[in-house]
Amino acid sequence: MISNDILNIALIEYDIKWEDPTSNINYLEKKLNNLPNQIEFIILPEMFTTGFTMNAANYAESMNGKTIKWMKSVAFEKKCAIAGSIIIKENNCFYNRFVFVYPDKRIEYYDKRHLFSLASEEKVYEKGVSKKIVEFKNWKINLQICYDLRFPVWSRNSNNYDLLLYVANWPDKRIKHWDILLQARAIENMSYCIGVNRIGKDINDHQYPGHSNVIDFKGKPLAQLNEDNNVKLFNLVKTDLYKYRANFKFLEDRDSFNLEV
Repeated sequence: MISNDILNIALIEYDIKWEDPTSNINYLEKKLNNLPNQIEFIILPEMFTTGFTMNAANYAESMNGKTIKWMKSVAFEKKCAIAGSIIIKENNCFYNRFVFVYPDKRIEYYDKRHLFSLASEEKVYEKGVSKKIVEFKNWKINLQICYDLRFPVWSRNSNNYDLLLYVANWPDKRIKHWDILLQARAIENMSYCIGVNRIGKDINDHQYPGHSNVIDFKGKPLAQLNEDNNVKLFNLVKTDLYKYRANFKFLEDRDSFNLEV
């Protein structure tokens, strides 16, 4: 038996109110209050307080800001981890930052590497230069954001992580790509792969259909959400993952390379 074999997770996809952090936090508090006590990890979408806005100057926070304090409070009170991306200002730069908060209020984070040029994200935000794999309850979790999903080299499993995690604002027009690429990333990296997307319509008239999902290490979708069910609880089992890797040692044949960042 592997220590911390099972990880109890909650995926929350919702209609993010445009540039309205107070309303979005109030909504989330109601949802989180109804979660069962056994949940160990809560996952929220990309830019979960604002939507995918380029108006960073008006909505960026510091790492001591209201949203970080709220996440710390949730993690501590519920004795679970919570993660999602928000807009952070640091050293006069803006970042689309995936923040992971532990139950003891410790923080790790990942800055989005691949900025979405179709929305001119790279003109507003500074791109990340480092991968981030957090360790929680003996699970190794690779943090990624939305557009990163299209770039498999960046997520290549050279660190033997157990879970590849994407948070997103992925539109309806390209949702088939989202579905397929989540499965591809799970298969090629022999890892659980989770994608948490938003629903609803933003001020730019982009429609978001959800399709948040848990994909197993064989590429099988396990727990898709849609607009009728925006909270999903699921258990990941590490023993199943390790048994599969022991029987099919595909990762041992992976290429070695150095990535220029």
